[in-house]
Amino acid sequence: MRILIVEDEKKVAGFIKKGLEEETYAVDVAHDGEEGLHMGTEGQYDLIILDIMLPKVDGLEILSQLRTQGSDVPILLLTAKDAVNDRVAGLNKGADDYLTKPFAFSELLARVRVLLRRGKAEVKTILQIADLTLDLVSHKVDRGGDEIELTGKEYSLLEYFMRNQDKVLTRTMIAEHVWDYNFDTFTNVIDVYINHLRKKIDKGRQNKLLHTLRGVGYIMKE
Repeated sequence: MRILIVEDEKKVAGFIKKGLEEETYAVDVAHDGEEGLHMGTEGQYDLIILDIMLPKVDGLEILSQLRTQGSDVPILLLTAKDAVNDRVAGLNKGADDYLTKPFAFSELLARVRVLLRRGKAEVKTILQIADLTLDLVSHKVDRGGDEIELTGKEYSLLEYFMRNQDKVLTRTMIAEHVWDYNFDTFTNVIDVYINHLRKKIDKGRQNKLLHTLRGVGYIMKE
């Protein structure tokens, strides 16, 4: 899952980014409204955390423009405690939820999880391909009864593959969903992580799940 934070207070943005990355989300940050609108328009995000009071372009204008463009990405507004009118205006313009400052990260995380699940016909907590399972709650990965230890980035990569079973994923698609906005796609980091992941889930097993399509990308299938 990839999340965009649009927040001009760098300490607040850094606090949220660190916490979400520890939960294995890929996170981008914009520190003003102009940059946030550009990233929200051009990037592919599963959720946007949007402060209302921003320099250059305010959060409500960003929200309005994204909805006018047809974007249905869930948007969580961050507002001042006494800004009732802003909260009402934000919800009327298409925001999905709001959170007042200051807030506990645990509450933010709970709201993020709810918004990422909202609108899905079925809420899955376990992803499975063949005998490989990934628990979205405990973050445990198991294959054939053997628990597999993964780093945070390996876990995010595996989750992305398992959510897109039987689909060819290009390096650009993987970079956009698992790494952040500033990732250098010309490095071999993606290939290195995929090799690490393949060794952990496929090494020594007859049924290989992660496959390379040379010149195209990667696919996970039975």
